[in-house]
Amino acid sequence: MWFLSLIVFIFILGIIILVHEFGHFIWAKHSGVFIYEFSIGMGPVIFSHKGKDGINYNIRALPIGGFVQMAGEVFEDDSKIAKEKFLCNRPWYQRLIILVAGVMNNFILAIVLLFGMALIWGPTSFTPKVLEVTQNSAAESAGMKSGDVITAINGHHFNSWDVGQIFLYYKDSDGIYQFEVKRESGEVEVLEITPHIEKQENGEEKKVFGITIDNQAPKGIWNSFLFAFQKFGTIIESMIATLGGLFTGQISINSLSGPVGIYQVVDQSLQYGLQQLIYITAFLSINVGFINILPFPAFDGGHVFFMIIEKIKRSPVNAKFENACNMVGFVLLMLLMIYITIKDVIGLF
Repeated sequence: MWFLSLIVFIFILGIIILVHEFGHFIWAKHSGVFIYEFSIGMGPVIFSHKGKDGINYNIRALPIGGFVQMAGEVFEDDSKIAKEKFLCNRPWYQRLIILVAGVMNNFILAIVLLFGMALIWGPTSFTPKVLEVTQNSAAESAGMKSGDVITAINGHHFNSWDVGQIFLYYKDSDGIYQFEVKRESGEVEVLEITPHIEKQENGEEKKVFGITIDNQAPKGIWNSFLFAFQKFGTIIESMIATLGGLFTGQISINSLSGPVGIYQVVDQSLQYGLQQLIYITAFLSINVGFINILPFPAFDGGHVFFMIIEKIKRSPVNAKFENACNMVGFVLLMLLMIYITIKDVIGLF
């Protein structure tokens, strides 16, 4: 079973990376930028093909990334290349399109997958409405009722349970969660819930509240179309909430997952069938796009950030400074990846 999970894991990551890098590639090629290499994966090359266009198309050993190597990504770096073929010498709007095209491709892929999933299996509701309260649960003891709509947790308001669940992971000082609920009568109440704690096989603790959210929604092409965009929006919102929690310390860095953690999620998704695999592919595609557009050096968003500064000051950012920032950013990312991978591996035992 682990071998099948590994194949599916590599396939999902490969599709997401291919779609992302193809966005950069096709727009760079369309804009006349000289391209040295189009690679899927990182590390040693295990397959290489030189196209008639002179570009090296490679597959590398580690399925954790990919890249399009273009001439002049920061400054003119090859005396053999015509000046107009350097990325840094293309018009500002072309460079911007090339940089964000990968992220946009990831988002488009996710929306298409979510639409297809909803069309086949039906969309789900976003309203955090309680369908059922488990007997003798923490929620029942606090007075939660079927039909209640949860509008906030610990003062954090939301319209979707996708986002609401993130706030359940925020650190709390006393173990008590304040749920703001809107009753079917329209009355708003704040319930204090102390979740039951269950020990997991890996030693971690799980907080159990004892509620089931109603996810029923009308079917049909139009509703599936709306679902795809709404789900995309709520996933982005949940990622922003997660990022906010990381910055404020309310979510531990240990909650992040690397390749090993993602493999475990894919392995678990296999048990639930094709629908869950499609969803996890869409989720990961949005995740890759979201992370890449963050204004951090070495990410696409970091390059865009420097371009915005360039537009504001009406002159390019010092190339050596930008290169140094990108290098530091890349090193920090690799250190973070190593830490998270070690943590995930330790968690397996």
